[in-house]
Formats: sequence, structure tokens, C-alpha cells
Amino acid sequence: MKVAKFGGSSLASGKQLEKVYQIVLSDPERKVIVVSAPGKRHGDDIKVTDLLITMGEKSLKGESVQQELEAVVERYAQIAKELTLNEEIIDKIRKNLIDLINGDKSEPTLYIEALKAAGEDNNAKLVAAFFNARGKEAHYVNPKEAGLFVTNEPGNAQVLPESYENLYRLRDRSGILIVPGFFGYSKDGSVLTFSRSGSDITGSILANGVKADLYENFTDVDAVYSVNPSIVKQPKEISELTYREMRELSYAGFSVFHDEALIPAFRAGIPVNVKNTNNPSAPGTRIVNNRENKNGPVIGIASDDGFCSIYISKYMMNREIGFGRKLLQILEDYGMSYEHIPSGIDDMTVILREHQLNEETEAEVLQRIKDELHADEVTIERHLALIMVVGEGMRHNVGTTSRASKALAQEGINIDMINQGSSEVSMMFGVKAHDEKRAVQALYNEFFAKVLA
Repeated sequence: MKVAKFGGSSLASGKQLEKVYQIVLSDPERKVIVVSAPGKRHGDDIKVTDLLITMGEKSLKGESVQQELEAVVERYAQIAKELTLNEEIIDKIRKNLIDLINGDKSEPTLYIEALKAAGEDNNAKLVAAFFNARGKEAHYVNPKEAGLFVTNEPGNAQVLPESYENLYRLRDRSGILIVPGFFGYSKDGSVLTFSRSGSDITGSILANGVKADLYENFTDVDAVYSVNPSIVKQPKEISELTYREMRELSYAGFSVFHDEALIPAFRAGIPVNVKNTNNPSAPGTRIVNNRENKNGPVIGIASDDGFCSIYISKYMMNREIGFGRKLLQILEDYGMSYEHIPSGIDDMTVILREHQLNEETEAEVLQRIKDELHADEVTIERHLALIMVVGEGMRHNVGTTSRASKALAQEGINIDMINQGSSEVSMMFGVKAHDEKRAVQALYNEFFAKVLA
């Protein structure tokens, strides 16, 4: 059995849905299909989910939402028209949206959550109607009906363990099951959404729940690339990588998956295959627990900006018991999480997401570090980018750090900090944000272009 998830670009038009239909029918093992909301049809288009959020916010203010309502309904109606579906499905979608708009507003956050989820929910109904119209038995399956229960954390819901046992029963149902991604239900019946890339999370949860042999994630690229194609032209495709490598790359800016999305599939040991809806014959990229190292030390390079660092220096820091705990307690008091902590015997650097520190908070945090930890020096540096060089092969290759440092030095890029994960699967370089793209290109040239040449 396979679980297949289709993203918004794969479902943006009737023409795209025709491709989805052919892909699903081409393999009888594709039993459970997870769908996103209809994606953008062109660069200037507005996402259905964004229209739904605007509609909810205006409704809470008592403003008219007729324009947004018609825009959302029209998106589905256009797809239905292209597929020559009857008006019945669009009438159902319109009624559902009107019911949600007129729903309980006493808890605004939950009100918005229900509207946010309507994009995926109604698209699953449309896809099921399309399959049935073509004579293929298909059933829309609501997450509540399936038993997909989650924690009461709006926008960051986590699956409850009991859900997996509930979802296993889907194996006994006939036909193709069309499940909306992005949301589940709390035990009291409220709709709660996952974090960004929520439909990927749903697909991963369902793959785990039904004990699938494979989780296929269909998108609009042939494979996962070794580096961001917007930085490096025609980068090398990755045929296979491990979950750990994917998580490291996702954390540092890879947009194929949110770094939490694959955890349920990983825990069940289910391989993931990233494939292209527009070119389904391409083998894509497989994400597995373990792989043979055939391509050298590095599998991919990712980068992300928007970081800052707090540098603390104190003579004999290494002899002071509890110094690190006290420092992290100060950050915790302000609700901050850290990303990395490179350290020496007399100094320590804490790397944070820059948005956590506004001017007022920055002044307070720095003052508390000086006063409470009696630091000799405390400075903050903003506008940093982190570059992750990732590969299971780094554990077995000598000189990877030297090659990376030399490549950056030859481009005249100063390394502000360097940190290697204890797993030896990733290596982090901190550089100035304005050097990010040049640094990525230099590292790609070192680890990939030379090999290809």
C-alpha cells in the first residue's frame, strides 16, 4: 500500500487534476491520497488559504466577506468547469464556507483555524467527486471520521498517539480514499491545523497509521536538489538521502519539506519518494533510514538568513559550574530558543533567530548577562546567515572541513563561526548575510562542480 500526497501546484487547475487522476490510476497500490488546497495558478495569484484567513479576519471585525467568499468559490468552480463536473459539488463547497463564516466566533483563534482548514477540506471533496465522475470508486474521508486526533495547539497541532491505531482501520475501506491535509481534530471536536507544510505532515502521519510500504510526495520538481536552484544554476539532483540528512537540510532552508513533516514516517521506517506530478516517470528522490555512500562526503548544502549571535566572554568560564544553565535561563525567561552554541574555554556564542530580539529585549538581555553572569564582554551581531553542509559521508572522510574553509577563503568570505553537529552529519558555517549566496556557490563548486567536471 502506498500513501500519495499531492501539493497545491498539482491541484491548481483541472488540467493538473487530470494528471493526478492518471498517476493514481497507474498504480493500484495508491490507496490513500492526501490533498492540499488548490495552489497558485500563476505568480500573481493569491493562495486559497490566504483568502480564507482574510475572510475570517474580516468576519471577526464584522466586515463584509462577500468578495473573498466569491473568490474562493470561483477557484473551485473553475476547476470543476474544466473537469465538466456538475454544480452539485460547488453548491456543497459554498454551503460549507457560508456555514463556517456564520459559525461560533466566541473563540476567534479556533474560528480562524476552521476557515484555514477549509481549503484542503473542500478540495478533498472536489477530488473525490472528480474520481467518482470518471467511474472510479473514491471516498472523501474527513480527519475526524478517520480518527486523526491532535493536541489543542492552534497552528502547531501535534498528532496524538492513539490516532495511529484509528488510522490503521482505513486499510479495510474500499476504493480510493481522499483525505484533506493540514489539519486534525482535538478530542472536543475543534479543528486544529499543523504548522507550515501541514499537508506533508498529514501524509506522513497517514503513512505511519496505515503501515504503508511507501509514502509518495508529489510536487512540481523532478527531485530534491543538492542546493537551492535559485542560487546555483542547474544543481545536481539527489537520488537518495537519509531522513537525518533531509532534516538537517530542511532546518537550514530547504523548501521541499518542513523539518517536522517526515518524523511520523521516519519513526515507522517508511521510505519517502519525492516525485513530480508533471513528470511522473522521473525516479525522483528517495528518503530512507540508511543509504550507501556513493557520492562523496556531502549530499547537500542549504542556507538561511535572519540569525544573530550573542557572544559572551569570561575568564575561567570553563571552571564556573552552572554558567551555561544560567545563560540559557535568561533566554528562557524571554521565551527565546537557541539554534547553536559554539564555545571555547573562556567564551561562548549563542545563535538565535533574529526576530526574537527587538531593541528593547536586546538591551534587557545583554544587561542581565552582564549583571548576573559578571561577563567580561557581551556583544551581539545581527544579519547573519547560516550555511549547512550536510552528508552522512562526512563521518568517514578526512579533510571535509578543510575543503569547505578553503573554498570560502578563496572567495574572500570570512567565517564568523563554525560548528559541527555531534552526529558528524552536518557542519554549520556562520557568515554575513550579504555573503550567503557567494558562500553557497563556493561550497557547491568545491563539493559538486569539481566532481561533475
